[in-house]
Amino acid sequence: MNSHRGEQPVLITSAAPSYQDQLTARRRRYALIMSMRIPCIVLAVLFAQVWWLALGLILLSVPLPWMAVLIANDRPPRKAEKPQKMTPSRRALTTAAENRSSR
Repeated sequence: MNSHRGEQPVLITSAAPSYQDQLTARRRRYALIMSMRIPCIVLAVLFAQVWWLALGLILLSVPLPWMAVLIANDRPPRKAEKPQKMTPSRRALTTAAENRSSR
């Protein structure tokens, strides 16, 4: 059995996530932010008798489309992590000449 199963996997590349994965995440973020606008407007209509609360909800819903576009168009930052290199657990093989010189 492998005794290293609980450890982090070895990272073999420092490549960013694919463009499709980034686009999917950005679309999801946009939809989530824009979906918060509808409840704000509905709650403002329901609380029309409390004018300050209705006004606050309307004012909250106004910048949401602008924020959603800015956040969705922002690409994720590049990761500054370095690839984790695998360290050999056994002694490296040596040539016969090295073996003779070390004796």
